[in-house]
Order: sequence, then C-alpha cells, then structure tokens
Amino acid sequence: MVMLRSLLTALAAWLLTAGALHAQILDRTPRTAVMTAMPTEMAVLRRNLTLAHRYSSGGVEFWTGTLEGRPVVLFMSGVSMTNAAMNTQMALDRFHIRRIVFSGVAGGIDPDLHVGDVVVPEAWGPYMDSRFMREAPAGGFPAPSPGDPPPYGMMFPHAEPMSGVHGTETRFWYPADPAMLVVARRVAERVTPILERCTAVGLCLQPPPRIVVGGHGLSGPVFMDNAAYRTYLCATFHAQAVDMETAAVAQVAYARGVPFIAFRSLSDLAGGDPGANGFATFVLVAADNAAVTLQAFLRALGP
Repeated sequence: MVMLRSLLTALAAWLLTAGALHAQILDRTPRTAVMTAMPTEMAVLRRNLTLAHRYSSGGVEFWTGTLEGRPVVLFMSGVSMTNAAMNTQMALDRFHIRRIVFSGVAGGIDPDLHVGDVVVPEAWGPYMDSRFMREAPAGGFPAPSPGDPPPYGMMFPHAEPMSGVHGTETRFWYPADPAMLVVARRVAERVTPILERCTAVGLCLQPPPRIVVGGHGLSGPVFMDNAAYRTYLCATFHAQAVDMETAAVAQVAYARGVPFIAFRSLSDLAGGDPGANGFATFVLVAADNAAVTLQAFLRALGP
C-alpha cells in the first residue's frame, strides 16, 4: 500500500509537471520568429502583419500572424544582450519556431559603408566578452592568450566555453544559416533600388543605400559611439556593423540548433559620423530599410 501510494504521488507530480509544460506552449503552428529590438523597428513590421493574434508571457508581447504569406511570431528582443538572449529562449520555449530572422538598426564600423546601408553578416560575435587585465608594475599588459584577438588597452577579448546541441565548445563567431544567406544574396539586387533614402523632413542620404551580404557583425552591452574604438573593432574583427543584441540571439539559435539570419541597417557610424551621432536622425530610415529587406527575404523563401 505504501508503494502504491508513492507511485500515485509520483504520477500526480508528473502529470502536474507535464500540464505546466504544456500550458507554456502558446501556439503549435510552425512559424518563423521575426525579431526586432525596439518599438520603432517593430512598428514597421507590425503594420504589415495580417491575421494578428496577441499573446503575453513573461512581460513580453508575442504577435502571431502572417507576414509576406508566411506564418510568423513577431516580438521584441528588447535592447541589450541579456534581454535578447532571455526573450529568444522564451520564444523557443513557447512557440514552434523553425527559423529566426532579425530586423533592426546598427552602427556602421566599416569605413566603406554608409548610413542607410543594410548588412547581412555571415557570422556574429560578442566583442565585449573580455578579460580586463591589470597593468604590470613596470607598465604595460601581458600578451593575449594564443588564438585571442589583440587587446584594446586593458580590454582583452576572450571567448568562454558554451554548451548546446553541438556539445560544449569555445567559439567567438556564431554563424548565420548558409541556406538563408543564399536567399538574401538573391534578393539583394532587386531590393536595393527601393531602399529609403530620405527622412520625413527631406534630409536625403548620399550615396544611395545598398545591401551587403557577408562579413561579420559584432554585438555588446554598450551603445558604441567612439571613433578610436570603432577603428579598433573594424581592424581587429574585420566587421561591418555593431549593435547590442544580435550576437546574443545568434548564440541562442546556434546552441538550440535553430537556423538564424539578421538584417541590420546602419542608423549611424558608431563614432565615425562626420558630426553628431546620426542615430536620432536616421533611425526610422534605417529601420524601414532593414524591414523592407527582411520582408523581401521572406517572400523569396518559398513554401
């Protein structure tokens, strides 16, 4: 009798746990997760979402519906690496997500690129994962560990081990899905002529914006607006853009085995602007260009 009571207790506990897990699944339709970081980026996509249905979980709004004929769940990562990682995992726990695509703005660090350009990097890295080293009594810092990038003063970039479906490994770059990069390259040529050039008050970009597929993107927990550090990031990581979320999303996607790609349009030059930082002036133009490119990508994915 005692054994039977124990078995029944264990079964009841299992059923409660299974019920709780089931209750966390908000929607079982296979969908593409479409992410943005900020309301200005979200608004561009929300206005084109059809058959919209709102869910709320953990303080985050999730919108299911159809975008460019494709079932999607649309939500904000929030600004910062921590918010982005947390909300990406929450979405994976509550929806049936087949792929993740990100639309948003970024700071440009490649001097060959301009405000309004759209970048679609083939890999993203968390450049602020670092060791802050102490200076030697005689001055100077120790040499970086073998395989690590060169430091910037006391800041020594250094990747730590992470675990996921690929096992435990140490990596800096988290890749975009190769098949989705092929589609992005295919749509770039026909989308470039329709990218937005002018703000609402008639301030227009020169040269006209373009789409660059490939290269590297960087993310960190800071708003980057420093010319000297911008030069260091470009030279050290050969990257095109820097933001505050994408590498965290890419890492979660890689760890969970979910295909991922990001479309980021340059709202400013991360400290390389000829005058004041251009974010406030061009964020809407950049958000629109990223969204237009992403929507063309969704159309081109096929069934």
